[in-house]
Amino acid sequence: MNLQTRQSEISQWIARQGECSIEELVERFGVSGMTIRRDLQSLSDQGKVIRTHGGAAMAERVSFDFDFLNRQNENQAAKRAIAVAATAQVKDGESVMLDSGTTTLSLAKTLRGKQRLVVITTSLPIASQLQYDQQIEVLLLGGYLRPSSPDLVGALTEANLETLRADVAFIGASGVDRLGNVYQEVPEVARMLSKMAASARRVFVVADGSKLGKTALWRIGRLQDWSALITDAGADRAVLASLKKAKVRIIKAK
Repeated sequence: MNLQTRQSEISQWIARQGECSIEELVERFGVSGMTIRRDLQSLSDQGKVIRTHGGAAMAERVSFDFDFLNRQNENQAAKRAIAVAATAQVKDGESVMLDSGTTTLSLAKTLRGKQRLVVITTSLPIASQLQYDQQIEVLLLGGYLRPSSPDLVGALTEANLETLRADVAFIGASGVDRLGNVYQEVPEVARMLSKMAASARRVFVVADGSKLGKTALWRIGRLQDWSALITDAGADRAVLASLKKAKVRIIKAK
């Protein structure tokens, strides 16, 4: 494959995926990381992609806050594993609520391939990620755009959630303590997540091991009242043991 053809196919692949890491592109195209970096720089110089930390996104897509992009690239392997485990809980034809975190953004990517889904979200990146999937209908909840993050919050968001009843919700957390309490550090997001959890028949908390054993300012609920915690294989065993003792159901991603 010559240089021009490869770069064209890289651009098309990123357009389909929305955003790709260098590792994903190396595996996809069978070339070295250095070659992929040169290709991405060339495509960036042409205005076709935007370089991100560890990869690239389409230039035509909304450019989101860099703090969010950096958080998205933290613990990528754990988030992907959690996303795969979470997707296994979703059936074709279901309505799925996704919060605005980076773990649920990974989940949005793995939902591709499911049939006849309705995805309800407050996240602009998730809506952007799924908008071209013909098997997924996206319902973007209204509200105020947070200045620090690309998602929607506020009274309108909460009122909209109160009118809905989804099959399943996946929500993130700033922290999960050893007793199963789930925390969020931003009050507007905490209120929204509480409404989201109340609006779904099944609720899963998706949180990598770095969030376990921690607290934040606002408590949004108890894992014992919801379906399960989905976390990664690297989560602290002592914390997991405490959660199991507290009667929390845990799904550990492989």
